[in-house]
Amino acid sequence: MNLTISGHHLEVTPALRGYVTSKLDRITRHFDQVVDVKVLLTVDNMTEKDRRQRAECNVHVKGRDLFAESSHADLYAAVDELTDKLDRQVARHKTKIKDHHHVAGKRQLEAV
Repeated sequence: MNLTISGHHLEVTPALRGYVTSKLDRITRHFDQVVDVKVLLTVDNMTEKDRRQRAECNVHVKGRDLFAESSHADLYAAVDELTDKLDRQVARHKTKIKDHHHVAGKRQLEAV
């Protein structure tokens, strides 16, 4: 898995990089066919103080690209929300793949 973590208007510290990496390990634990992950951490100069910190992620898995974003006052909370969203998307993608193959095999058995 290729992991790219970049920051826009902020410096990505080793502690922040480690936190994002540990959170994204949960996704690879559930689905091992993750090819590429790109994370963008941003601080916006908006008037809404509670939505300043933003985390975006593009995940390229076998057969599909997944995208999620999250905004929060705390960057660590935004990363938590982001990983929750990605985890749900990966789980849904995994069940679609498994259901598809399972139905095809079942039809072949009934025809015999």
